[in-house]
Amino acid sequence: MSAHEWTRRQVLNTAAGAGVALGGASALLGPGVAQAHDGKPTPGNRMKIIAIEEAIMLPGLITQGTALNGAIPFKPEVIAQWMKRLPDVTEYRLADMDENGVTMQVLSLTPPGVQMQPDAAIAVRDAQHANDTLAGIIAAHPTRFGGLAALPLQNPTAAVREARRAMNDLGMAGFLVNGHTCGHYLDEPQFREVWAALEELGAALYLHPTPAAAGEWGLPQGRPELNGPLYTWAAETGGHALRVILGGVFDDFPGARLIVGHMGEFLPFHMSRLDVQIENITTRVALKRKPSEYLSDNIAITTSGVMDDNMLQAAIKAVGIDNVLFAIDYPFEKSAQAVEFLRNAHVPNTHRRQIAHRNAERILHL
Repeated sequence: MSAHEWTRRQVLNTAAGAGVALGGASALLGPGVAQAHDGKPTPGNRMKIIAIEEAIMLPGLITQGTALNGAIPFKPEVIAQWMKRLPDVTEYRLADMDENGVTMQVLSLTPPGVQMQPDAAIAVRDAQHANDTLAGIIAAHPTRFGGLAALPLQNPTAAVREARRAMNDLGMAGFLVNGHTCGHYLDEPQFREVWAALEELGAALYLHPTPAAAGEWGLPQGRPELNGPLYTWAAETGGHALRVILGGVFDDFPGARLIVGHMGEFLPFHMSRLDVQIENITTRVALKRKPSEYLSDNIAITTSGVMDDNMLQAAIKAVGIDNVLFAIDYPFEKSAQAVEFLRNAHVPNTHRRQIAHRNAERILHL
């Protein structure tokens, strides 16, 4: 038996065991249901659609679901729907994809993933477990799912090992990090070896918001509704991406690629001001280029959760059509609404197909 075949069987066994643990409608690998939904997208929906920011909750990871712990005043009935769909693959997810003509979801751990695990050794084990389980789901449904692997950045050297394993042995499409890792950001020196590995592997890193606050912020005090998707997640994630730029990461690793969701977390609409004001500020790292150039060359954005044609047009003009990818943010956003937005967007059909699947295929090697 080849090493690749042994790895494939191991991850299938891991995922199957996880499915039994979840049980019933939430089973990850329910073969009977999978057969019912594993066909091609509904006839008439011929455009290939790849959605790349699609959350899943996997068994055995205790930090999952903390975005729903009451810090953000989500409605209880909404949370109930999300919790029903997050652990599922075969009953709700594939049916939703088929109903809305979504060819593939690229799955990743629901926030905060492994980022808030304070014990580095546990974080490494959690990432390995999550990536093995996710690889098993993909192996069982190879035309319907891809995966963005978890990175245990608590131990950067171990994260490099896991990155190589995830890409070379498990066939992952890239990586997703849920915000800061226990208060540490991706521009910090200890993560340079991780960036070097990602550049060598040609692997993109999706920077996703986290519900875990890095410290006190006075602005949302007394207005908890500002926490989360209404404001703070975009501001914090956009700021994190700016830290990566201002830290000189893309000067040191010009082939590195970062992806940010939600139409770029404010950044495309702030590019001209960044270029103007950087001339007035003494930065700790002397950048080789304007901020807008890094945003166009090293950062891609997705449409997740921002279903507005005016915003799409502006984002395309700002960062270029080659850097805009489709995402739903399932199950937190509605697939029907996201797909309708994509199909009806006022863009040339060649641009629509780039957004729908071609850019994802190129950047994530799908």
